[in-house]
Amino acid sequence: MATKNGTAQGREAPKQERQRPAHEVRLGRIKGAIWANTTDQGVRYGVTLTRLYKDQESGEWRTSTSFGRDDLLLVAKVCELAMIWIYQQNQNQSQGQNQDGEDIPF
Repeated sequence: MATKNGTAQGREAPKQERQRPAHEVRLGRIKGAIWANTTDQGVRYGVTLTRLYKDQESGEWRTSTSFGRDDLLLVAKVCELAMIWIYQQNQNQSQGQNQDGEDIPF
């Protein structure tokens, strides 16, 4: 097997693991992926929204970030469910940090 700069090349080179979302919310063909980003202030969450559709030419499933009129209520509901999940995660983190019994001011 050939090497370049001391690293293996070809099929035996280690593959980088693909980052996975912390959570996914899906209603029909609308999907919200929730991503966890660790910062100095703690974990921050971001959401990406996609719509699944079947390509008419190839018959393969694809994704799009464009939504039609009939998708918008599902997009809103997926956003709501993602928001609830994020709030629950933040509350769990706050409870873990606030073990002295003090009330949280909000």
